[in-house]
Amino acid sequence: MKPIAFLLLFVLSLYSCNQTKKDNQEQMEIWKNEVTQTELDFSKMAQKEGMNKAFLTYVADNAVLLRNDSLIKGRSAIADFMKNSTSKGLKWSPDFVDVASSGDLAYTYGKYTYTYQDSTGAEKMSSGIFHTVWKRQKDGSWKFVWD
Repeated sequence: MKPIAFLLLFVLSLYSCNQTKKDNQEQMEIWKNEVTQTELDFSKMAQKEGMNKAFLTYVADNAVLLRNDSLIKGRSAIADFMKNSTSKGLKWSPDFVDVASSGDLAYTYGKYTYTYQDSTGAEKMSSGIFHTVWKRQKDGSWKFVWD
């Protein structure tokens, strides 16, 4: 009887481990989808309502922007930096999203294009790669802490 009980316990523990792993993978996909949707909503807002509003909507209080080899630290400094930015020509989409197993940090990267008018009025386009770090807020939303 003991070998059968041991075998039964062993099989149950294997099933439990596999179920936990499956549940964790499902949770990770849910979080990745949340971050992806947040990134897409952020980009859509930048195109429709301008970069200033979009960045101030999705910025965390302690966020940092890297711009022109300078760090802009904190929501207030970012607001000052962005206040004159009304452009709607910035578009991006994540190519990759990953979330920490704790579900509180994530990062994305992908391609962006920025369309603008130069001093002669000619339309110019710049493109590149972006990288954003996201942090889950107390209310469950995602805000960027590094861009």
